Amino acid sequence: MLPHREKERQIRRKPLRRRIGASMATIGTWLVILIFAAPIIWTLLLSFRSEADAASRSLELFAPFTFDNYFKVFGTTAGRSAWGPLSNSIIASFGSTLLAIVIAIPAAYALSLEAVRKSNDVLFFLLSTKFLPVVAALLPQYLFAVAIRAVDSRLWLVLLYIIFNLPIAIWLLASFMSDIPKEVQEAASLDGASRFRIIGQIVIPVIKPGLVATALICVILSWTELLIARTMTGSEALTAPVFLTGFVTTQGQFLAQLSAASIIVSLPILFFGLGAQRQLVRGLSLGAIK
Repeated sequence: MLPHREKERQIRRKPLRRRIGASMATIGTWLVILIFAAPIIWTLLLSFRSEADAASRSLELFAPFTFDNYFKVFGTTAGRSAWGPLSNSIIASFGSTLLAIVIAIPAAYALSLEAVRKSNDVLFFLLSTKFLPVVAALLPQYLFAVAIRAVDSRLWLVLLYIIFNLPIAIWLLASFMSDIPKEVQEAASLDGASRFRIIGQIVIPVIKPGLVATALICVILSWTELLIARTMTGSEALTAPVFLTGFVTTQGQFLAQLSAASIIVSLPILFFGLGAQRQLVRGLSLGAIK
């Protein structure tokens, strides 16, 4: 009887242990989320406070809220406005990403699904170009831009971002395309489909989640890029990250306005990520399974 009762006790303890383990995992997950979300929440609170309240060491939760910082960022009560830098960042980031993806799709197709010699060497060469520090190539790029009068040009910035993101786009898309069975491509070729039709009707629908994930990565890299934009732009092609650095001055307090500008600059990427969330998760899962 004793062994039988002991087994019953062990069976009863297992659900309790599972519940405790699940509760601990839930608490740990929320703690991690809170740690990562705390700086964002803090910045959001600072953006609705006055400069005097934001500069104080202890931020009072019940301090007066104000929208003056957002009015100043958008130029309602100040000379500078965020509309121009935001539009420049949208054009440079999304435009360069779109063109980079268009160029990367046939390149990745050739390196992954076609019998190209030494395709792995080409992929590793493309990836090795990202090991070069941006500052190492910045001076030649700037001198060339001065020679062709492309400084402070949105078109030149888009071209630089295409070159900046193209190796990553080709590498990621080639890795996604390599999972497509070659039999599907061969069957389409036997039916008389051209390569462009195979890419448009077979390859792109299959790798759509990976395509969205690659596009989001390229957009984020372009949107947050600062060194090239600060060197190549002036007043016409000024981007959002460079606009943010203008709030950091040695005269007066700037923390509240900087927080408001940071929230505004982060919103386009946040909305784009939320809109592509489902495809992004599927694309990242596909890469993880691989």
